Amino acid sequence: MPDVLIAVLALAILVALIVLIVRMAGQAAAIKGLQDGTTRALEEKHRAMLTDLHGGLTQQSDRLTSRLSEELNQTRETLHRLQLSLAANLGETTDKLNAKIDQRLEQIAGKVNERLDEGFKKTNETFVSVMQRLATIDEAQKKIETLTGSVVTLQELLGDKRSRGAFGEVQLEALIRNMLPPSAFEFQYTLSSNARADCVLKLPDPTGLVCVDSKFPLENYHKMLAPGVNDVERTLAQKQFRADVKKHVDDIAKKYIIPNETSDGAVMFVPAEAVFAEIHAYHSEVVDHANAKRVWIVSPTTLMAVLNTARAVLKDVETRKQIHVIKEALGRLGQDFRRFDDRMKKLADHIRLAHQDAEDVQTSSRKISQQFQRIESAELESPPDSQTHSQNEAAQLRVVERRDDGKGK
Repeated sequence: MPDVLIAVLALAILVALIVLIVRMAGQAAAIKGLQDGTTRALEEKHRAMLTDLHGGLTQQSDRLTSRLSEELNQTRETLHRLQLSLAANLGETTDKLNAKIDQRLEQIAGKVNERLDEGFKKTNETFVSVMQRLATIDEAQKKIETLTGSVVTLQELLGDKRSRGAFGEVQLEALIRNMLPPSAFEFQYTLSSNARADCVLKLPDPTGLVCVDSKFPLENYHKMLAPGVNDVERTLAQKQFRADVKKHVDDIAKKYIIPNETSDGAVMFVPAEAVFAEIHAYHSEVVDHANAKRVWIVSPTTLMAVLNTARAVLKDVETRKQIHVIKEALGRLGQDFRRFDDRMKKLADHIRLAHQDAEDVQTSSRKISQQFQRIESAELESPPDSQTHSQNEAAQLRVVERRDDGKGK
């Protein structure tokens, strides 16, 4: 009996195992069918997602291409307008600066040329006038030499002291008027000592007033050179001639050299070149005496040299009076040029920055063009973000599969 129970129990367990194995096989088939359906659903879903992703990428690529093309065109237009504006501004600024500098230089050159022309014109007029007067004097001397005995000779004309004095004053006045401006001299000038000089030269400080007096020691000069005169009379005439010249020198030094009013020297004008040559050639002690008294003996020719020197001094003084105008103009020109240099430096900096910006824009344009070329040749690689997105989607799919497995179990 116990064996039968054991056999029945074993049979029951075997039947239970067979039923369990059948159920487990059914469940395994159901799980396999569920897995196959899930796999197909996931594959369809993945295909749909890839199709949507490809379409979105295509649309995004088209939009990006269109937008980049528009921005590139706008950038090119902006760069072109910027180049035109810089070129126009640079040309206009340069033209204005050049015009302003040319105008200032023309003004300065015009003033300088005007002053120089005036000086040359006055100098030429003076020299022409002097030459004309000298030619007139030469003609007069030639006519006097050709006069017959019935005409009054120069010796008879100058035999009177008043006539000689008037002749010397007229010659002195003609020379001075032809050589100096009216403001630089005055005839018959009365000093504080009531002495009246034939002429005074008004020269700049420290020279001041220079008195000029005409003297014509002619009587003893003629006696000294007259033919038929014995040696004793000739020697006496020479001695008297020296005394006359020394007396004239002393009178001039005494009357026309006044401290704090005139210069420390005066001029003795001898109207005849022959008399002047006689004094300097054969009477050196008279010349030394005059130099000691600070009286300078001059002839018409040497007086012209003195007056020419005085005119040069006056011209130099007037030039120095006007030099501040030239300095001010040059100073203003220097300031304008410094401003021009600063502005040119700023303009160069702007041009350099604009050139650098243009190069940067050109570099960006070149990169964009290369990107377009790669896109057109299908060489575009997946960006890092797309790869990360694909990895995230794969991870999500694995999580979904695990959840489905868990639910099935």
